[in-house]
Amino acid sequence: MKVSVFGLGYVGAVAAGCLARDGHTVVGCDSNAAKVELLNAGRAPVVEAGLDDLLAEAVAARRLWATTEAAEAVAASDLSLVSVGTPSRPNGGLDLSAVERVAIDLGAALRDKGQDHAVVLRSTVLPGTTLGLLAPTLEAAAGRPVPVCFNPEFLREGSSVRDFDHPPFTLIGADAPDLAAGVAELYATVQAEVIVTTVAAAEMVKYVSNAWHAVKVAFANEIGVLAKAFRVDGHEVMGLFCRDDKLNISPRYLLPGFAFGGSCLPKDLRALLCRARELDLETPLLAAVLPSNQAQVARAAERVLASGRRRVSLLGLSFKAGTDDLRESPLVALAETLLGKGCELRIYDRNVALARLVGANRAYVDQHLPHLGALLSDDLEAVLAHGEVVIIGHRDPALADLPARCGGKLVLDLVRAVDPPVAGVDALGW
Repeated sequence: MKVSVFGLGYVGAVAAGCLARDGHTVVGCDSNAAKVELLNAGRAPVVEAGLDDLLAEAVAARRLWATTEAAEAVAASDLSLVSVGTPSRPNGGLDLSAVERVAIDLGAALRDKGQDHAVVLRSTVLPGTTLGLLAPTLEAAAGRPVPVCFNPEFLREGSSVRDFDHPPFTLIGADAPDLAAGVAELYATVQAEVIVTTVAAAEMVKYVSNAWHAVKVAFANEIGVLAKAFRVDGHEVMGLFCRDDKLNISPRYLLPGFAFGGSCLPKDLRALLCRARELDLETPLLAAVLPSNQAQVARAAERVLASGRRRVSLLGLSFKAGTDDLRESPLVALAETLLGKGCELRIYDRNVALARLVGANRAYVDQHLPHLGALLSDDLEAVLAHGEVVIIGHRDPALADLPARCGGKLVLDLVRAVDPPVAGVDALGW
């Protein structure tokens, strides 16, 4: 393929070199003349292991060259990759000025080009940027619509060439299947699964990945601080922790849903945080977990109250399905909040019967929902009939056809019990 790469920093230079090595004809484009001069001399404009040799071979084989002129790059290619920087503004927001400038230059160059030319954004941008900024800017400059898609990179400085050849997957956000197929051809020699999704989902996956990596580093460091204070080898602890690939290092618990609860997670977090305070240790990541969890309960309550409807059916009360344990259940907290705001509540949970609650479980509900007996019913249809708002708090096969039974009601699905959700659903329910 004939490819132009706009932006010759870490991402662009590595992509240009690797694509040329893999048999494509590549022209790089950058407004910085020094970068262009270095690349044309077969030298890397950035320090990256293996990149100098890669570029030197590609330039010598006449499969790679560079220019400062967008029109030259567009004329010599059928597809353009945009890999310019998106640095932070002083307030933390993204500076998209480089993306906008390249879009204007690309569009102007495309105005006089008769054939189709796709533009693939690889810069890290927030959801909505490709279709909300890049596409209209290109169209305004070109005088016609330009096909665009988003293809995030998963490269780490210091191992970028290796990461290009061995990515976790090749992700393409595109609305047109033929465009996605054309972009996938770029990576025909890369041994990785090609996944095509929406443009916005692809944009967000990149941010989710980087946020998760940052959380992992911060988590390991805070555990290390605590372990040292306990005179425990933090490396040994985290090594053992990582050997659990069923719960710890796995997809488990990594799906959006409602808050956690039960007799273990809140209690154990509080114990760690209490000891950290006693030792004068700062663990801000761990300290933020419980407030974040409580915010999920508050969001659900706010959504119900904002509807203006006061008759509520709550389906599920225990802290998770398949148990009658009500201790620190977020659904108990939600029920308590709604009752306190004047809602008329009816509750259905097939596993919870007041007569069977004993010990700490009974004590907890007596403290937080002392009138549970008047609220709880084992008649699902009666509970559904009561509510103007129906809250699904548990996954339950009996609820699979719930949308058909809830015409005219607001249904708040906290656990994605009905999958897939109804078209047009927002993130927190119908």
